[in-house]
Amino acid sequence: MELNFYKPAKTVSGPAYSLWFKILATIFSFALAVYAIDIMRRFPLLEYGLSVKVLLFFAALMLVVSYYWFLRSTITIDEKGITQTWMYNRHVEWRDVRSAKMIGIPYISWLFPPRLVVRTGNSFSTFNGGTQEILIEFAHISLAFQMHKQAGK
Repeated sequence: MELNFYKPAKTVSGPAYSLWFKILATIFSFALAVYAIDIMRRFPLLEYGLSVKVLLFFAALMLVVSYYWFLRSTITIDEKGITQTWMYNRHVEWRDVRSAKMIGIPYISWLFPPRLVVRTGNSFSTFNGGTQEILIEFAHISLAFQMHKQAGK
């Protein structure tokens, strides 16, 4: 069975998260930072043990790192496969893809657009699309794999 049948018409690249999602992440991160400052003001955190201080430090660090990558994450769909940058790059080559399907959350797709779920052997990878052009390419990929699956039956 030839699994390397899909090639995009052109390379598509853009942000992995939409503007609305980035705004929501900014509001949420800012609210958590304000809440953390309020907690630090009300409680004597310096009197707690080292393990509590380390836990709080790494929680704050993880918030900052996650927020940074929500703003900077990109996705590229080209003749080799799909790549999404984040804290670690996620890459799937076309020859490894067994199936692809778009999934979404009903009624709030304006905030959380559909994602592309790709099955490769025994694992699944999820890719986010932040622009209309990427979402259209996701639909082409999903449709191509659905039609390929139907043709094989």
